[in-house]
Amino acid sequence: MSTLLAQLAELQERALAALAQADSSEAMRTWHSEYVGRKGQLTTLLGGLGQLPREERPAVGKVANEIKVALESALEERQAAITADEMTRSLSAEGVDVTLPGRQPLLGRYHPTTTALREISDIFVQMGFQIYDAPEVETDELNFGLLNFPPGHPAREMQDTFFTTNPDVILRTHTSPGQIRAMREYAPEPVRVILPGKCYRNEDVTARAEMMFYQVEVMVIDKNITFSDLKGVILNYANQMYGEGRDIRFRKSYFPFTEPSVEIDVDCVLCGGKGCRMCKYSGWLEIMGAGMIHPVVLQNGGYDPAVYSGFAAGMGIERQAILKRSIDDIRLFYDNDVRFLERVAK
Repeated sequence: MSTLLAQLAELQERALAALAQADSSEAMRTWHSEYVGRKGQLTTLLGGLGQLPREERPAVGKVANEIKVALESALEERQAAITADEMTRSLSAEGVDVTLPGRQPLLGRYHPTTTALREISDIFVQMGFQIYDAPEVETDELNFGLLNFPPGHPAREMQDTFFTTNPDVILRTHTSPGQIRAMREYAPEPVRVILPGKCYRNEDVTARAEMMFYQVEVMVIDKNITFSDLKGVILNYANQMYGEGRDIRFRKSYFPFTEPSVEIDVDCVLCGGKGCRMCKYSGWLEIMGAGMIHPVVLQNGGYDPAVYSGFAAGMGIERQAILKRSIDDIRLFYDNDVRFLERVAK
C-alpha cells in the first residue's frame, strides 16, 4: 500500500507543477487529458488498485479520490486565471483607434409603394387637392350600387370580390366607393380630393396582377367642370410624374360610374414613343382610367347633375412605380426581397 500511496503523492506533486506552467487554454486541455482524463496518469495508476489486499483498498481509494478532487479544483482556479489573462491580452491587442472613420449605420428606406404614393399625393396636393381617407371594408351598395352597378350588372364580374359572412359587407374592389362618401360629406359644396388606399380582388396572382394592391382615386366636382379640365389635370400630373414634355392620349372605354369613359396613356418614358419592350413596341404606356362622373352617381352623392359636373380618374400606385422604375413584375413589391427594395429605393 505504501508504494501506491507514494506514487499517488508523487503524481499530485508533478501534476500541480505542470499545471503552474500551463499558460493557455490549449495547455490546460492538454494537462487535463494527461493527468486526470479518462486515459490520464491518475486513471492508469488507479488500475493497480485491484492488486492490493482487500482490506487496504478503501484507504488507498479514499486518498486517490481526494487527490483527484484537489487536482480538478486546482485546474478550475488556474483556468479562471488564464481566461482572464487571455481576455486582457485580447482587449489590449484590439485597442480602439479613435482616429479611424466610423462605420456607416444601415438605414431603412421607404417601400417603393410608399414612395410612389407620396410622389402622387404631392403632385395633386400642389394642384389644390385634399387627401380623403375612406375605409377598405365597404358595403355592396357603396362599392357597386351607388356607382351605377345594379345587381346582376355584367361589370360586376370584372371585379372578382372578396365577400364576408355578411353578403352585404365586402372588401372594396376599387377606391371609387370613396367618391360617394366624399360627395355626401361635402355636398353641395365643390370638392377636389384624391382617395388613396388598398383594394382587394379575388384573382390569380401573376406578374401583372395581385389580390391586394393600391389605388389612387381622383375626383373633382364643381359647376362647369368639363373634359378639358380632366385633360389639363392629367397632363400636368404626367409631366410632373414622368418628366416634362409628356404626351398623353385618350382611348374610349367603359366604366359604369363615368360617361364618357376613357383609358389614358402617356408616351413611353423609356423610348420616347419609338417603341420598346416596356411599352410592347406601341410607344404608349397605360396609366389610368378616367371619365366624367355619371349624372346618376352625382345624384347618389347629393349633387344636382343639372348644376354640377365633375370628373374622376383612378390609377394603380404600383403601376405608376412599375412604369417609372421599369419593374416587370408586380409580385416583387410584396416578396420582401431586400435586394429589390434597395434597388428601387435609390
